[in-house]
Amino acid sequence: MPDQWRDLAGPGQRPVPIPHVYSKAGEISTLEMFMPRELDEKDIAILRKLAPECGDLTCSGSGHMFHSILPPVSNHFAEDNNDFIGRITRLTDDELTYIAGMIENGEESMGCMPVEDVEALVKIIHDRLSPEAARKVIAAYESGNECRH
Repeated sequence: MPDQWRDLAGPGQRPVPIPHVYSKAGEISTLEMFMPRELDEKDIAILRKLAPECGDLTCSGSGHMFHSILPPVSNHFAEDNNDFIGRITRLTDDELTYIAGMIENGEESMGCMPVEDVEALVKIIHDRLSPEAARKVIAAYESGNECRH
């Protein structure tokens, strides 16, 4: 793993070599990507609180296990932005703090969520936690983290 990437691997993530990745110059190189985290008991409890109808923790579109809390709620269970907001407001401040921290650390993905859901989440974090926590979530979102259901 390149030295500059060592600090990027968060808890529960491991580097995986992916051969035959082509650079813009057409050269073949090996790129190490980080596997998404596995949801722990706390994550699953929060996901089920936000989406009680969530069954087996599997994405219906891809068949893969969920690796984040927010994208499944936003993309699979919430009917619209108002429904998403209603679900997020079910969280306690401690649960919201936990999710905000996971976002800041790069362990919780928002990359494939609709912008209006991200904006709603940021407003809730701003209003219930702090403007600083909201700024950190915005910074994490703008850093371009990939989509990890």
